[in-house]
Amino acid sequence: MEWFSSSAYWLGRLVFQRSLAAVYVVAFLAAARQFRPLIGERGMLPVPDFVRRVPFRSAPSLFHLRYSDALFAACSWAGALLAAALVAGAADAVPLWAAMLCWTVLWALYLSIVNVGQTWYGFGWESLLLETGFLAVFLGNDEVAPPVVLMWLLRWVLFRVEFGAGLIKMRGDACWRDLTCLYYHHETQPMPGPLSWFFHHLPKPVHRVEVAANHVVQLVVPVALFTPQPVAGAAAVLVICTQLWLVLSGNFAWLNWLTIVLAASAVDGPRVARAPALPGPPLWYEIVVLLIAALVLGLSYRPALNLLSRGQLMNTAYEPLHLVNSYGAFGSITRLRHEVVIEGTADEEITPHTVWREYAFRGKPGDVRRLPRQFAPYHLRLDWMLWFLALSPSYGYSWFSAFVERLLVNDRDTLRLLRDNPFPDTPPVFVRARLWRYRFTTWQELRATGAWWHREAPREFLPPTTLR
Repeated sequence: MEWFSSSAYWLGRLVFQRSLAAVYVVAFLAAARQFRPLIGERGMLPVPDFVRRVPFRSAPSLFHLRYSDALFAACSWAGALLAAALVAGAADAVPLWAAMLCWTVLWALYLSIVNVGQTWYGFGWESLLLETGFLAVFLGNDEVAPPVVLMWLLRWVLFRVEFGAGLIKMRGDACWRDLTCLYYHHETQPMPGPLSWFFHHLPKPVHRVEVAANHVVQLVVPVALFTPQPVAGAAAVLVICTQLWLVLSGNFAWLNWLTIVLAASAVDGPRVARAPALPGPPLWYEIVVLLIAALVLGLSYRPALNLLSRGQLMNTAYEPLHLVNSYGAFGSITRLRHEVVIEGTADEEITPHTVWREYAFRGKPGDVRRLPRQFAPYHLRLDWMLWFLALSPSYGYSWFSAFVERLLVNDRDTLRLLRDNPFPDTPPVFVRARLWRYRFTTWQELRATGAWWHREAPREFLPPTTLR
């Protein structure tokens, strides 16, 4: 079938596969380094408890067969090593079936992690990685020319990511329609980056241009992805430029980078480099790819319907394999930033003179003089959930009490998630949490105090708590 594959897509496939493997490396490293205090055997939301409650059919995972921290660590590090090998081009050095097996193993391992990750893995970029990772299984390697239908399905994923995000904004907060959302967003986003302070202080007309440009890129440009080249390639470049702007302005794990990876697959390869002559695919491969394409198109019904719905859902998986999902972000914008600040004391009794020491986190704002750091594409799961916790205590019902308990015993694994432990020798006697109002300082305040943040009006979030 001459129409089935085309060497013209070879560069898009090459960049997509190598870049996707790099995202997998980051995802598996984040899992390996953070799982013990979050979902380990003695974690805040232990996997063994979860798999006893939830059947395999609802959350397919190899950890339903057996779980131990050692097995989880082995799977995470094995996934990172296999993904690193694919970054280096290992898939092109083996037969077609072996390359497909490598990508299948990556997908299955990460699916197993996500499906037992509970609250800590409830982010849209987890499903996005699984959906794109599933399609990568069938893209082939240097033994065959890229299958056209799957390259177009990658554009379908990118379309849903961008168009879904655009629609949720227009249907959501009024500030997206009056172009004022970026008056607040750089300051109140979950995890600001080192340039967020400067983005926040751009002139308001620039913020309005940012929002208007975002609407064009998310609501108009995605349609052009399905037009002939070079228009589709130009649309992909616009998406990439917008995502790089978002990379500079905040920390959104690998969401922006994975969107860039998807857009790169739509860039017009022949205009960048001459396509090599690649052999046609074997019959068995053609059959498998066409069956997968039919499956994906069939599963696209509900996500497509969701795009048309007034009650549009964000970041929703419709089946436990996360094969075709709905995406979207920031349908509403927070105007004020609040931070849960957690403190401990070694005093045996609480008095007006009690000295409280503050726990420092890696990514979330705390010390007002500390410039926010760049962590993305790495994902600091605890820091992200603490941002949600500041929005509503309901986000912490399942894990926050367990987190405080671990601080009260100086749990080693939990403390590794933090930047600084103010009680390195003995655990605190009491731990409390207060909710502070944070805002970026002005240029004048920064020059006078050296502080990037100003905080005020603390109120009690968790009263002093002790194991006794």
